[in-house]
Amino acid sequence: MRWTRAVGRALLAGAVLLGAYAGFSPSASSVPGEGERRGPMTLVTAGDLTSYLTPLLDDWNQAHPGEEVTVVELPDAADETRAQMITELRSGSDRFDVLNIDVSWTSEFAAAGWITPLHRDRFALTEMLPPVVDTATFGGELYAVPYVTNAALLYYRADVLAAEGVQPPRTWAELERQARTIAPAHGLEGYAGQFLPYEGLTVNAAEVVRSAGGSFLGDEGARVTVDSEAAQRGLAFLAGGVRDGWIPRAALRYKEEESRLAFQRGELLFLRNWPYVYGLASAPGSAVAGKFGAVPLPGPSGPGTSVLGGSNLAVSAHSRHPDSAADLLAYLTSEPVQRRVLTEGSLPPVRASLYADPELVRAHPYLPTLRESVLAAEPRPKSPRYDQVSLAVQAVVHDALSLRVSPGAAVARLARELEALAR
Repeated sequence: MRWTRAVGRALLAGAVLLGAYAGFSPSASSVPGEGERRGPMTLVTAGDLTSYLTPLLDDWNQAHPGEEVTVVELPDAADETRAQMITELRSGSDRFDVLNIDVSWTSEFAAAGWITPLHRDRFALTEMLPPVVDTATFGGELYAVPYVTNAALLYYRADVLAAEGVQPPRTWAELERQARTIAPAHGLEGYAGQFLPYEGLTVNAAEVVRSAGGSFLGDEGARVTVDSEAAQRGLAFLAGGVRDGWIPRAALRYKEEESRLAFQRGELLFLRNWPYVYGLASAPGSAVAGKFGAVPLPGPSGPGTSVLGGSNLAVSAHSRHPDSAADLLAYLTSEPVQRRVLTEGSLPPVRASLYADPELVRAHPYLPTLRESVLAAEPRPKSPRYDQVSLAVQAVVHDALSLRVSPGAAVARLARELEALAR
């Protein structure tokens, strides 16, 4: 994603020994070389994140001779990264010790036995935002530790709404009304999200379905729940926007960057996107710098529900040095490192206290809104076959938004396809 690339450019160099990191508590057996469970490690991550992680791992390596971390960089694309990780894990290879995985992969990797359960008391889970911890669990056990989080925001043209004397929308009805009436009066399109058939569409669809009170799956993928009036209502909201014109048809081809650029060029009144947009849209040269704001996503009768993004850190079931790996997870989620995640990388941290830090809020004014969105957010559908679930959602929902099928028919078809996957 675009915001991961910005991190590497923002990160300051310099070594900080681990002793400076209050809140990090290594396990009792923390002497390098003590037993076979401690020693050098390999951390595997998507290519976008390596430039950010490397300086942090340099700090670890200086403080831990004998437990050095080597970074393995996989392709930038998430599906390619996932495929290469799975190939190694299925083979029983011990090449990887720590995996930086998308939050939506945790259930799949845990159910397959590719990552190992972790001891909850080894990590500061109670100091993290509660919804992010849920993304790291499966079957009641902790299989990963949250590293960075993400929740969607509704970006709006503050100058335009101020000129009209209205507040940003809190409900779907207000969003639709403003997008239909105010946007064209100011030469703007109304609203866009990420509606190309890819993972972003799964996220957008899950948000409207959850906001309406529905869901795709229950019991961690064992039960199909999508065939409901709530799911139909959520899809009808988006499909109706395309039909009535306040969602431009161009948005059916948007991913994160296409939609961000449309808003940043001054073409949209409203945009659903991630927090990384805030800094880019505020930068010199942006047509909307100083002219926009951000609020939580709206829902049918009040604030809606975002889907959680971000990544978790997990220990490979084949790791030769799992104790060292667990200590590395604790280090990367310690308060000082999480502070650097935000201040040097503009990535949303998982530590709750950072969202109320006055100095950080002054530098990142969207933090209180983001905290509100994260606390109301929910994970993507949990399933051992999440990749296939997501592909089914993308195909069916895109047909509905393209007005080829009705929301009711789309929900019925999706229920059939998900039932087939659950067998």
